[in-house]
Amino acid sequence: MIICLVQKIDVNNLKMSGSKGQNPIVLAQGFRYKRGLCMKLFAAIDVGSYEIGMKIFELSQKRGVREVDYVRHRVEIGTDTYNTGKISYERMDELCEILKGYHEIMNAYKVDSYRAYGTSAIRETENTSVILDQIRLRTGINVSPLSNSEQRFLDYKSVALKSEQFDHIIDRGTAFIDIGGGSTQVSLFSNSHLITTVNLRLGILRLRTTLNSLEPTTGNYDRLLSELIANELHSFKKLYLNNIDIQNIVVIDDYLPYIIQKIGNKHGLINQVTGDQYVKFVDVLRSMSPAQISRELGIPRENASLLMPSATLIKYMIRVTGAERLWIPGVTLSDGIAYDYAEKNKFVKSDHNFEEDIISCAENISLRYQGSQVLGDQMVLCSMAIFDSMKKLHGMDKRGRLLLQLAARLRDVGRFVSMSDSAEASYSIIMGTEIIGLSHLEREIVATVVLNSYPKEIYYEALEDNDFDEKSLLMVTKLTAMLRVAVGLARSPKKKYNEVKASLKDKSLIITIDTREDLSLEKGLFEEEIPMFEEVFGIRPVMRTKGVFL
Repeated sequence: MIICLVQKIDVNNLKMSGSKGQNPIVLAQGFRYKRGLCMKLFAAIDVGSYEIGMKIFELSQKRGVREVDYVRHRVEIGTDTYNTGKISYERMDELCEILKGYHEIMNAYKVDSYRAYGTSAIRETENTSVILDQIRLRTGINVSPLSNSEQRFLDYKSVALKSEQFDHIIDRGTAFIDIGGGSTQVSLFSNSHLITTVNLRLGILRLRTTLNSLEPTTGNYDRLLSELIANELHSFKKLYLNNIDIQNIVVIDDYLPYIIQKIGNKHGLINQVTGDQYVKFVDVLRSMSPAQISRELGIPRENASLLMPSATLIKYMIRVTGAERLWIPGVTLSDGIAYDYAEKNKFVKSDHNFEEDIISCAENISLRYQGSQVLGDQMVLCSMAIFDSMKKLHGMDKRGRLLLQLAARLRDVGRFVSMSDSAEASYSIIMGTEIIGLSHLEREIVATVVLNSYPKEIYYEALEDNDFDEKSLLMVTKLTAMLRVAVGLARSPKKKYNEVKASLKDKSLIITIDTREDLSLEKGLFEEEIPMFEEVFGIRPVMRTKGVFL
């Protein structure tokens, strides 16, 4: 039998260890476990822009993911980052004291494994590597910076894995809004498919920092906040909402659950309200002082300054989209970290296909830049046949396969900008576009593969100009060689075949195309794409056809 106590603790006012007061190890006292088979204790640490939180989870194949404990401490490291580009010594000292306490709590629980991630306040500092090294040396905790798309994907995954309603909700037009300290991510779904994802510089701490720099009076603070948000959302609506009917808004935020709970208590609703109910309630809050908001919602007064930017942002998003319903699932990044770990270690299984979301996002990027659907399909078909037939030679996993598929789909997006410099334009578009679920490194790998897939003498010298580590450089080289061969097989925007097979035979890769079309163009230009492939893999691709030509 597994015995556990669940306790959520807000330690905003808790003094940390050493000379500053009580050691936070007391938070874990009194908890004892009789560990069952195939059960682990896992800690998820979120080093956020305005709060450092840690959740302890029990993971088991029988029970899935169960929250055991939640400790949190408010420290606004994002204020330093967004103002000066660096985290001050005082903030750094406070951060390390908090994390040392968290490390002791993990030891008290005898945690089996942990993951600690830093968000925008960490990744946007001028000296990120120095900060992370100091944290490791002073606290014993290894914190990894999350790219924006990785962070949002973990939040998104936590909702999809935790809620049975998720797939039903995104079956209709849905805006998934993830509010952070530095920015807000808006992902649009229609018919259960991810249409697009956009990062807006509307993080609640960044908004407050910007407004405070303007030194507004009490009377015009709300007006300036509304103008900042309305201006950004006006552009968003023009670019992304023309052809999508948004009926639902799903929000991840630390403070909005207080508002939803207050409204829900009045109307008998749990975790969701109508758009009209929300807007009316927020309009009432806007006339209140921070002290009055604190009393109305039962939150610390200092949190009111971060609640109103979130509340106002969602109010305007409801107006812009016309959404009928607002849903707050009540998850945090720590939940996403835990669910990601649990899924990868087979404690939980999701019916939702997250890889399909990434592919769908790439397909819609191609559509936005008027890429050829037929040519993209042919390129993907050829690339996947080549990759799947060479697993023993390239040694890459399914993640490498996904990156090759994305490169094949996005290869010609640059033609929308420039026909003569489409390679460079494609690279810039991919690097400048969020693909939720990909790290910055993975996006750079895809963009570099696309850049080097165009006919020119690139090879290793030019590839080594990038700041790739050896493993990433080798992946880029292999994927580029395979995509070049696929380019040789798919030259025409006309659909010429439905099936491509590839198989290794002696020193050759035999690529057989089943077609009833004339492939004279492809055969004539195929040879120029072979040299790099031969050099990288030590085998020669051979193109063959079967079928009756028309």
